[in-house]
Amino acid sequence: MPRFYARRRTSILAALTGLIASVALFNSPNASAALPTPVSGATARSYLSQLTVATENRTGYSRDLFPHWITISGACNTRETVLKRDGSNVVTDSSCAATSGSWYSPYDGATWTAASDLDIDHLVPLAEAWDSGASKWTTAQRQAFANDLTRPQLIAVTDNVNQAKGDQDPATWVPSRSAYLCTYVRAWVQVKYYYDLSVDSAEKSALTNYLSGC
Repeated sequence: MPRFYARRRTSILAALTGLIASVALFNSPNASAALPTPVSGATARSYLSQLTVATENRTGYSRDLFPHWITISGACNTRETVLKRDGSNVVTDSSCAATSGSWYSPYDGATWTAASDLDIDHLVPLAEAWDSGASKWTTAQRQAFANDLTRPQLIAVTDNVNQAKGDQDPATWVPSRSAYLCTYVRAWVQVKYYYDLSVDSAEKSALTNYLSGC
């Protein structure tokens, strides 16, 4: 049973992080609203030191075990909500589909004007979460994780970059844009800590190295 509900009650810092404005400015001339600001480097290092180190196990995983892109408000599902949040001058139709706008992908520095060029990345991938403890969750808990707009877990990025990332953790994949590296690993650790997910040894080593410069 994950302990993230207890952590939500007991961690003042986590609560404050969840309540802060869910926009952040990227280090880019094409800055736009994006995922909630992750915890600081110091806090991420503290969180990382508390994560359980364990071997991952993907037995039984299916993406369907994480219901995602649920209705958030009106006709808007999770994907459409993130596209509106992360884009600039986004126009939507009556079904909440984005018909125009501009999106800056912080992973690679590309700017897009068609929503079809964007994927919504689960920063901590669903398969990675399963490997790290989510296999023991209820379906409702996995749905909450897959549609989490409060933690820095969902972000609109270039589709083929997201597909290249796949289910890799920071031991084998981080964004190519170095200016976003610290944001990415801080967010990764925050999400894993909040949901009481483990890390494997290579993942912890990589995160430790990256966070030393944050």
